[in-house]
Amino acid sequence: MRKPDQRYAMLSLVDVPLLDLRAQYRQIRAEIMAAIESTCDEQAFILGKRVADLEQDMQRYLGAVHAVGVASGTDAILLSLMACGVGPGDEVVTVPYTFFATAGSISRLGARPVFVDIKPDSFNMDPACVEAAITPRTKALLPVHLYGQCAEMEPLMKLAGRRTLPVIEDAAQAIGAEWRGKKAGTLGQMGCFSFFPSKNLGGFGDGGMVTTNDSSLADRVRMLRVHGSREKYLHELVGLNSRLDALQAAVLRVKLTHLEGWTQGRQKNAARYEGLFKEANLLDRVTLPTVTAGNRHVYNQYVIRVPRRDQLRDFLKEKGIGTEIYYPTALHMQPCYKDLGYREGAFPQSERAAKETLALPIYAELTADQQAYVVETIKQFYSKT
Repeated sequence: MRKPDQRYAMLSLVDVPLLDLRAQYRQIRAEIMAAIESTCDEQAFILGKRVADLEQDMQRYLGAVHAVGVASGTDAILLSLMACGVGPGDEVVTVPYTFFATAGSISRLGARPVFVDIKPDSFNMDPACVEAAITPRTKALLPVHLYGQCAEMEPLMKLAGRRTLPVIEDAAQAIGAEWRGKKAGTLGQMGCFSFFPSKNLGGFGDGGMVTTNDSSLADRVRMLRVHGSREKYLHELVGLNSRLDALQAAVLRVKLTHLEGWTQGRQKNAARYEGLFKEANLLDRVTLPTVTAGNRHVYNQYVIRVPRRDQLRDFLKEKGIGTEIYYPTALHMQPCYKDLGYREGAFPQSERAAKETLALPIYAELTADQQAYVVETIKQFYSKT
């Protein structure tokens, strides 16, 4: 295996962070500051032309008929569920291995999240588990495109069609990902995106977007994001305050023009990791991410499976390498969901993933020497055991 550059021998914690947004910002600072200054000069900060322009940019990029900017990725899920009529007593089928917002948005509407297990290779919803979870109270299916690749949408859409159920995609981690040539967020009835700063397309704060090809659903989301109003002080629905602000839209419009380049950088780094792990003879210890058939993976995270995960993470931290666990506790085991009645062992693949997965640095600006250092350090850990 190629030795990492000698200068990486004594790295500090900031040298191989999990994500280095400052490195990204340095490359586009002039563009960003010009967009911010122009917005400040206009003194129009809520919705308006900046947000409308971003919505049109996203429509073109994704191939969606409608894109509606909202305040966060969580709100994108919540508003999509509301637009589909989900309410008290309803059920929504989703997965327990995801960020809390996926299930939490269901619960906030008085509905019940009904969990199904994931596939061990993709970490996404197992379509074979879904039909048995559908009841007369089921109001929607909510698959998650985790880590940057799409769930297997074809069988899910066929099942949803037979049962006349809307499919709402949680695409918060998957902007630019594709399933058989179609982009995430355009495969179901609605798509939900997050612009949290750590996402592949991240803002300078919270932000989100809902996509759909259904004009009536788009119209409902536009009303719901401004307290259920089309006309000022006239409220057709009970909505909420979930408006994307113009400063975030200005930043995101600049970043969107760079997104494909950053995605290709992440894909290049993923390929390099694969080569380095093979050279290091670590494939008996480290299970690398799998790109499932028909998918374009955008690597919002680069997640490996490893034995002694927590000890490895501590060792990498000591050596100056940032990592994260997405996610250490499956949702059916969270204290707030005790009343759902699930027990340990109910979703073995989700529970196993929670114990074995570890995210490594994958951002586009990561250097070859940094990656070599990461893999060499993992090899060092396992060579001691």
